[in-house]
Amino acid sequence: MSTTMNNKGILYLADGTAFTGKSFGERATRVGELVFNTSMTGYQKILTDPSYKGQIINMTYPLIGNYGVNETDYESERIHAFGLVAKDIAFKPSNNRSVMNIDEWLSGQGIPGIWNVDTRMITKKIRDEGTVKSVISTEGLSFAEAKKLCDETELRQDWMKEAGTKERFRIEGAGYRVAVLDFGIKTSILRGLSALGLDLHVFPYGSAADEILSVKPDGIFLSNGPGDPAAAAEGVETTRALLGKAPLFGICMGHQILALAVGGRTYKMKYGHRGGNHGVRDDAKGRSVITSQNHGFAVDERSVTDCGMIITHKNLNDGTVEGMRHGSLPVFSVQYHPEASPGPNDSSYLFDRFLSMMEGGRD
Repeated sequence: MSTTMNNKGILYLADGTAFTGKSFGERATRVGELVFNTSMTGYQKILTDPSYKGQIINMTYPLIGNYGVNETDYESERIHAFGLVAKDIAFKPSNNRSVMNIDEWLSGQGIPGIWNVDTRMITKKIRDEGTVKSVISTEGLSFAEAKKLCDETELRQDWMKEAGTKERFRIEGAGYRVAVLDFGIKTSILRGLSALGLDLHVFPYGSAADEILSVKPDGIFLSNGPGDPAAAAEGVETTRALLGKAPLFGICMGHQILALAVGGRTYKMKYGHRGGNHGVRDDAKGRSVITSQNHGFAVDERSVTDCGMIITHKNLNDGTVEGMRHGSLPVFSVQYHPEASPGPNDSSYLFDRFLSMMEGGRD
């Protein structure tokens, strides 16, 4: 059990709003972007998703930690989120796969948490006013100290440059050869691609197009990742150089980087889409799907259609772009996460589409 459990913890927002609750996890102070997630389960996957790097997550579901932490539900090797906010925490989990509780897990990973706060009020505030720079602390910080720290800290926007692998590696398969550009890829995406029998060559951020093409890929995959896509100048340049060289599929950050690579624009959303229950209209299939999402930026529709892209998916709540394809090249992308399968199999066909494109390319 961590030494911080049930001590005072605070959450301070840049606009001066402050919350006091109980602490758990590590005795620490972090400054990040406060966001909310509407998922009812999956906190272990959420916290280890590299796309959450630099963010403090407010969970809307009221009880977190009830099934503990297990050895398999990881999206990366560590927690990337900067902090966790919850209404209530279960310190005695009940699940046969659990190996530790969430308090022990956060403490071991150096991540602060605060609970016994009004997460509904926090969520409503974010919805009304947008995501906000915040301080989470379990070290006994005063609100005045938190304000000073918040004012003096500038949030990074280029987390994708360090969220993924630092070294090129391979996941061998007997099928088509795919070059994966890692902006902060989830383990479940690699697992999904590997399940197709693909031979995966994973490249770190900043890899040049010539290096990627040297493996003679049958396909190119652009991964998810954290931060502002406009800060990924090297990734955009590389992607632009790869267009037309092989069938290309992008997810989340990869979708946004593709938009920038073809000459389009992205913009920061008021509070983003984060959770496992987002409805998306698939125009190609003439039906709607339930999707898992985690992004704070979106693609400007007009900017990409002017550059030859065709919009294929739209968000049912706000009409934002959720998918697109190129008018003449074997290139497509989606903003949501088909590998997360909350539908549960509504969007698995996207991986099959990528496979079919590579089959056509090789033929």
